[in-house]
Amino acid sequence: MEITGTVIKSTGTNYEIWSEGKIFSGRIRGRFRLKGIDTTNPVVVGDNVKLEVDAQEGSGWITDVFPRKNYIIRKSKNLSKQAHILASNLDLAMVVVTPVYPRTSTGFIDRFLATAEAYSIKAGLIFNKSDLYDSEVNCYADRLIELYQLVGYRCFKVTAFDQTTLTELKEFLKGKITLFGGHSGVGKSTIINTLIPGMNLKTAVLSEQHLKGKHTTTFAQMYCLPGGGFITDTPGIREFGTLEFNPKEVSHFFPEIFAFGKDCYFSDCTHTHEAGCAVIPLINKIIAGSRYDSYLSIFRNEDHFR
Repeated sequence: MEITGTVIKSTGTNYEIWSEGKIFSGRIRGRFRLKGIDTTNPVVVGDNVKLEVDAQEGSGWITDVFPRKNYIIRKSKNLSKQAHILASNLDLAMVVVTPVYPRTSTGFIDRFLATAEAYSIKAGLIFNKSDLYDSEVNCYADRLIELYQLVGYRCFKVTAFDQTTLTELKEFLKGKITLFGGHSGVGKSTIINTLIPGMNLKTAVLSEQHLKGKHTTTFAQMYCLPGGGFITDTPGIREFGTLEFNPKEVSHFFPEIFAFGKDCYFSDCTHTHEAGCAVIPLINKIIAGSRYDSYLSIFRNEDHFR
């Protein structure tokens, strides 16, 4: 029996596929991995697939993946020439960040957002653990929120355990297929536990020695939101390496740089040194220096983005 459905869980070798109210388990044959797919995971959460099912066992083999409308992709940590897709067919990608415990760098944030821009995925930021901010950290978080909201990204400041701080976020996510990404320990799973009562995803405390998160989510999985919509929880990402970026197009993925870049004297201006560049005079004035540094890092294909 052949069915079509959506992948809602991936452990790397086994998959759960939702189809017409039922969940089937599926696997991929070795030769499927060799069909010119240059990623560490040829089938990902969010994929729409065909499945040859044994009607009695309720499991089978994935035989085809339908074209993806988009996806979030990053450079594989251990295989620099390969890519790892976090999820596909998304309406929204939210990066969960914490200015402390552990700290999320603006370089990480900007690489995540630029990747979402590259694949025409609406993106936003969730600043978690606001209950732990002292006055200095709170001011820093507010400055970042102001920065990213001026660029055009919706931002939320929340405390994962406090349902009242999640009200606006819950409404924003309603009806959308959303990816949650970020470092280990920023509280992705805890937020989901609060948004979806009874979920009880595994969570863990930070490493006291390094103030870094411990991996609790070990595979990607999609969850249904009360009131409509889905959230895909992903394993924590230590680094976010960008892929498939043409240097000439990197500025397109930074909305403020792209907007002012239209006034450059040269149409192919790289915004690095050219006379008549409309972007360079605005750095640290209208364009944040941290955003410009992230632009240069991606433009130069540098991997300094922890």
